[in-house]
Amino acid sequence: MNRCLRHFKDMKAIILFGHGARDARWREPFDRLAALWKVQHPDTLVQLAFLEMMDPSLEAAVDSLANAGASEIVVVPVFFGQGGHLRNDFPLLLDACREKFPQMALSATLAVGEDEAVLQAIVDFSARSL
Repeated sequence: MNRCLRHFKDMKAIILFGHGARDARWREPFDRLAALWKVQHPDTLVQLAFLEMMDPSLEAAVDSLANAGASEIVVVPVFFGQGGHLRNDFPLLLDACREKFPQMALSATLAVGEDEAVLQAIVDFSARSL
């Protein structure tokens, strides 16, 4: 297999998955987060997706990345904790995407707020406010 085809076959991508809101301004930090990703990891595709009230949906984001050539996607729930949406709704959405895109390797991380480094960043941010 030539190098170009191998790269295409093994293309990884990330979906930053948020809740969504009626106020369009709520999404601004997510757009900045995706922009930071693109600058720091230009060789890995990134897409935003939302549970409700905003587009794209998780399914639409997976479809977009599949069409762009991704073969493996990691979904990162940008939620503070593993609440009801992540315990109940998200697994159903992820399973539906796995069924619709069987050629795609789909996995997910814990909510970003479960990570010690994220919690420490919040402590550091709070300390700077004193």
